[in-house]
Amino acid sequence: MAVNSSRPRTRLRVKAEKRTRRPRGAAARPAAARRSAETNPLGSQIRDLRGARAMSLAALAEAIGKSVGYVSQIERGRSEISISTLKAISEALGVQISWFFQGYDPRVPEEHGYIVRREQRRRLDFPGTGIEEELLSPSLTGEAEMILSTFAPGARSGEEPVSRMAEQSGYVIEGLLELRVGTRRFTLRPGDSFRIGRGEPFTARNPGSVTSVSLWVIAPPRY
Repeated sequence: MAVNSSRPRTRLRVKAEKRTRRPRGAAARPAAARRSAETNPLGSQIRDLRGARAMSLAALAEAIGKSVGYVSQIERGRSEISISTLKAISEALGVQISWFFQGYDPRVPEEHGYIVRREQRRRLDFPGTGIEEELLSPSLTGEAEMILSTFAPGARSGEEPVSRMAEQSGYVIEGLLELRVGTRRFTLRPGDSFRIGRGEPFTARNPGSVTSVSLWVIAPPRY
């Protein structure tokens, strides 16, 4: 989605439900309103990604210079959000602003939460590292998430081991993937699979001369 920086007043609106008095026995929320919320999940995406990043509401509010109440209203879809604020949230959560406009096709609302088409995958790039990750799961609210990880030849996750408070399993689709888990080192080839326990420090690297592609399953989601 292109953002025209020459129009700072442009706002992305999250439509709030009108609080009107309804007749006794009427439905609490019309089906049309439910469908609207399901196909405009900006606030819930922010909340879910914040949870996957293990960042508190207060920490996000502080990072973007807003009140906790305001961020809470955004996450619940009860307040409008400017492009500049969404950009600040994106930076605080470590994604491109385009993250919030991918993941589902608004023209097919019945697929939301169930299906991710190839062209709708959310992507996370790590500039200068040769690593790209694509979220294959429809959302970050489930018990696990699937990530397609692509390493250019020689690319590595970092010099220092990292650990996630989640169990990670994976399957190598193409190329080679070298894993260092604690003091152990493994080289995996296409068809090999692996598991890294919760909290175990690890690094990943492509030691080969061709691109490495692997499928990762992380439970619970820690993106």
